[in-house]
Amino acid sequence: MFAVCVAIVATAGVKITAVVDELADRTRVGEALAGAVLLGATTSLSGSVLSVTAALKGNADLALSNALGGIAVQTAFLAVADLFYRRANLEHAAASAANLMQGALLVTLMAVILVGAFSPPVTVFGIHPATPLLFGAYIYGLRLIQSTRDQPMWQPARTRETREDVPEEENLRRSLRTLLIAFVGLGALLGVTGWALENAAAAIANQTGLAQTTVGLLLTATVTSLPELVTSVAAVRRGALTLAVGGIIGGNAFDTLFTAASDIAYRDGSIYAEMGDDLLVWVSLSILMTGALLMGLIRREEQGPGGIGFESVAVLLLYGLGILLVVHGG
Repeated sequence: MFAVCVAIVATAGVKITAVVDELADRTRVGEALAGAVLLGATTSLSGSVLSVTAALKGNADLALSNALGGIAVQTAFLAVADLFYRRANLEHAAASAANLMQGALLVTLMAVILVGAFSPPVTVFGIHPATPLLFGAYIYGLRLIQSTRDQPMWQPARTRETREDVPEEENLRRSLRTLLIAFVGLGALLGVTGWALENAAAAIANQTGLAQTTVGLLLTATVTSLPELVTSVAAVRRGALTLAVGGIIGGNAFDTLFTAASDIAYRDGSIYAEMGDDLLVWVSLSILMTGALLMGLIRREEQGPGGIGFESVAVLLLYGLGILLVVHGG
């Protein structure tokens, strides 16, 4: 079941990239916002369904580790996608005010989760105050991203390798109705896959004796993040660089809402209080990885060793450190 889900997630991820790229041009919302909302949300559906399902069953460790582990995995995937763009570093070519704003929003949301973990486990109708704060900050952040794209107060210097977010004629061929039907169908498929993955992951944890946190961080978080890897590489190969970066950072911001949704589904108190030291370290590493990515987008090194920027190298090293910490601790 787990292997079948992996295949479905990867296949649907490739197809939905083209659909979202066309929707971004057809609706004129731009690749950064389309990546954050459409691509980021739908490719995260399998993970969100898994986390909420696990929380409903009282498996707080699996719900949290899947939600928070996916952020680090997907950030590392962006460094992998950098390898597939040979003309320049991805951080250089895809730099934009909207992507920088998305990164700042992601750091803010992860900081809210950390505050929720260290605050008293006070709940209202079983919901911690950090949960509505996450939803509110995310919605407000999307408004800032759109306003930043429409009326930017800062713009990256244009170089011969800068790829601007402009509509392409070939993306306007299919009707909006056709694109929406394809988008909804692929999103639903990813959501159902997440439900199946939760059952498979729980069975794997029980039969192997591995801790649910370890299974969540290293197994389910990686598999449910496969659409982000597939869509990022596919977007880079299509030349939709802003969509590739926006899909990862925006998907990570959406993933923080897994924690909020899991808190609502978890009926044994505040789910933030269930965060162990391994998860807290993982969130901290995710903030470090996002900070390195943001510095890469601002620094805009045009060509690093082997076609990958030093920031991408730092992201991969930090992710490797996180894996070592999880394996050593679990």
